[in-house]
Amino acid sequence: MAGREISQELIKRRKESCRKILGVSKKIRYVGMMNKFGRTLAGQLREDVTPLFQPEEARNENFLETMRNELRKNFETSIGKTEYTYTENQKVKILTLSDEDNFYYITIDKDTEDNEVKRIIKTTEALIG
Repeated sequence: MAGREISQELIKRRKESCRKILGVSKKIRYVGMMNKFGRTLAGQLREDVTPLFQPEEARNENFLETMRNELRKNFETSIGKTEYTYTENQKVKILTLSDEDNFYYITIDKDTEDNEVKRIIKTTEALIG
């Protein structure tokens, strides 16, 4: 039973971490925590947001971003550790940041100004350590 309680506590902490990041800005649409295999460990969608992805598309996108993140690690000795990645699409901006074990996949409203994106990055980095 103790293992199950620890597992539930870990899930609770992961969800809370996503909620804290979501609270950084009203421009954040979604925050998900992924493991190195692209599996979603926790996620939080802003209340007034309709997801752009269907569930299978989201799984594929998470896997793709995770693999890109893992492949970048091969170059860390040459160019240094990736601090974050930032992608602009026609409908949404995507930001990924890593902690020691996992990474955060964050979508941001397309109309978000660059200074707000920078603030989101800085604040999120501080939250995830």
